[in-house]
Amino acid sequence: WFTGDDVYIANENERQEYVLNENGIIFVGNVRYIEARGWYYGQFQDLLNICLTMLDLSLYYRQDPGMDMSRRGDPKYVGRVISSMINGNDNDNGVLLGKWQGSFHSHENPSRWDGSVVILKKWRQDNYRPVQYGQCWVFAGVMCTVLRCLGIPTRLISNFNSAHDVDRNLSIDKYYDSSGRSLNISKDSTWDYHVWNESWFIRPDLGRSYNGWQVLDATPQEQSKG
Repeated sequence: WFTGDDVYIANENERQEYVLNENGIIFVGNVRYIEARGWYYGQFQDLLNICLTMLDLSLYYRQDPGMDMSRRGDPKYVGRVISSMINGNDNDNGVLLGKWQGSFHSHENPSRWDGSVVILKKWRQDNYRPVQYGQCWVFAGVMCTVLRCLGIPTRLISNFNSAHDVDRNLSIDKYYDSSGRSLNISKDSTWDYHVWNESWFIRPDLGRSYNGWQVLDATPQEQSKG
């Protein structure tokens, strides 16, 4: 609400929706059958200490506590730290472990989650060991909760017919042998859908034309900066 803040969002309806609303809908499925899942963000349900602990457990803080603390007023930096800490696939005490194949019988099937509060409190209860398991919409739902709790306006984005271009050649590569059989050697991938976050803040580093919604993705796909 403070006009001088990096995360100031002028529209009152958007403040109500992207900062204060504790309930929302996540769209999943495929382009021919889009399913709306209810999600309880619960960003005001006694989660602030959990979210602050998340910052203290990050590799950023452990590598340089002074630098980390000095940058916690910068939503760009906080968004990057939180996007790293929502997933635990890089051994940093992250909140959720991602899994897309195999059996889920010994842990929670990602499709059964319907809110962030139980996940974050289970993470704390288990001494900050990653909760098993999450997939893209779960990562995005929890990330939305944490960023809203920390005062950063945040929303979810669903995209259908998604693709992941690993080698950045702007194409999805498929390989076949001389008889037309598909070869499973491409690292590119396609999905029915993908869910990520956008947070609202200004970009003094890039210029005013880049102010507004900024993309953040907590789903573990490739490492960032190593």
